[in-house]
Amino acid sequence: MASADLSSICVFCASSPGSDPALTDATVELGRLLAERGIELIYGGGSVGLMGLIADTVMKGGGTVTGVIPTGLFPREVGHRGLTRLEEVATMHDRKARMYDLADAFIALPGGFGTLEELAETLTWNQIGLLTKPVGVLDVGGFWQPLLVLFDAMVERSILKPKNRAILLDDPDPARLLDRLAEQELGYEPKWIGEDIT
Repeated sequence: MASADLSSICVFCASSPGSDPALTDATVELGRLLAERGIELIYGGGSVGLMGLIADTVMKGGGTVTGVIPTGLFPREVGHRGLTRLEEVATMHDRKARMYDLADAFIALPGGFGTLEELAETLTWNQIGLLTKPVGVLDVGGFWQPLLVLFDAMVERSILKPKNRAILLDDPDPARLLDRLAEQELGYEPKWIGEDIT
């Protein structure tokens, strides 16, 4: 089943494999679904950790994978040489900008500082109108719950508008998350909070 609305999804994830088998299983399932639905994977271009796993899974399923990696990271992240396309860019900023351009939507798998930073930036860019693209987290084993609780606290304290909080979707099921991203309707909502925070 090809998605009518999403032809490409950027996946943010760890360059380490982690120690929880559930993370591996969810990564493989997401990769399998992307290939099955004809959705191109856009990602950071690495061949190691969960990054390498999702790329390998999509490729083995007959899907399309585009990796974007800064030239200087090759010795550390080990650029994946078995992709449909591997683009080399000059900087980390260039990498993110290119991935954001190529993708119709974004999914964050469990990851570390880099994954968190990329997730936050796509949310921020949606919030200020630089992007109008769906963003979701695959909440494997409740991994993202502490962050989601924090976001809800921001709303409760009138730091974050409810409509902007609603930009971020979360789901533990990869297939359902893909469906929800395809159905998500987004519109620019000014971030400035005054007396009316709805």
